[in-house]
Amino acid sequence: MTIERIGLVVHAGKPAAVAAAQRVRQWALRNSVSTADVDVWEELDGRGARCSAEEAAAAGNPDLIVTVGGDGTFLRGARVAAASNAEVLGIDVGRVGFLTEVALDQVEPALTAVHAGAAQIERRLTLTMRASRPLEIPPDIQTLLRYGRGPTPAPPPVRSSSADDVGWGVGLEVTAINDVVFEKLARDRQASLGLSIGGRLFASYSLDAMVVASSTGSTAYSFAAGGPVLSPRLDALVVTPVAPHMVFDRSLVLAADEVASVRVLARSGQVVVTVDGQLVGVLDPGDWAAVYAGPHPCRVVRLGPSDFFGRLRKRFGLADAAAAVADGQTPLVYRPNLPIPADLRHLHLPPPAT
Repeated sequence: MTIERIGLVVHAGKPAAVAAAQRVRQWALRNSVSTADVDVWEELDGRGARCSAEEAAAAGNPDLIVTVGGDGTFLRGARVAAASNAEVLGIDVGRVGFLTEVALDQVEPALTAVHAGAAQIERRLTLTMRASRPLEIPPDIQTLLRYGRGPTPAPPPVRSSSADDVGWGVGLEVTAINDVVFEKLARDRQASLGLSIGGRLFASYSLDAMVVASSTGSTAYSFAAGGPVLSPRLDALVVTPVAPHMVFDRSLVLAADEVASVRVLARSGQVVVTVDGQLVGVLDPGDWAAVYAGPHPCRVVRLGPSDFFGRLRKRFGLADAAAAVADGQTPLVYRPNLPIPADLRHLHLPPPAT
């Protein structure tokens, strides 16, 4: 693609990120490309930050979002990119760098490759939500989060959650790259959640949290809670219960056209909803929310073929079992330098290395 406008999402607290962002601006100036700063941390008029679509519009709807920071900065920028169908390129100045692609010494070559149409675009499934009502954040949320339940409030009303009364619910301006999490608000009280798949009850849980992750997010909170690792090329949702008080504690892997719905049961504590780690609202007993595959994928710029599992091995510091190593070594790369057999050509395997 030919870049016309770059939106910059920069972790201003890191001098290396500020310096790298200036290199992006200088490259853009030399190549007659306009730039705009995207401040995803700014709060407006006391109502919180803009939604992703508003951020994209305020920046002039860039066709490329460049994030400069770590994976947290990348997630913020990727949501803006997905909301406006733009591409996103991550420059890594963080500690983990699992999602970001470009090292500091590759900034200018990476931008040149994208501008010349020589980069690859990797499409990642996103998540969105509908709920029985608009999500709200209580004004005393910080006190509740810090100290637990606090003074006992009057029991909140239990709302109707029948399909006849609620219908499809309220569409929310939510784009998640990693996950949507439903988590107990009070430390001393479990969340009681009914999980429905495709409109039918699967099970009711008493637990700390329920994670609904994309394939990209399978290596984040869901993984920490014992969920499976999914290839990011797979369009799927992963539902992982966190510390459930029941025998069945396994994750569920859903197809992209299946919907995970969560209802807060009548005598449950309140439930916090976060999107990619950011608080977006609180659900009361009787409320429900459903997580769907988003209408627009996240279009991640890659400079070459992505070795996801090699990166996984490196980032998590995976070590081979001593007993296995004692029985022989496995080469790090196994790719026969021969033509692909006829019975495998339907897999669209990459050509042999030269």
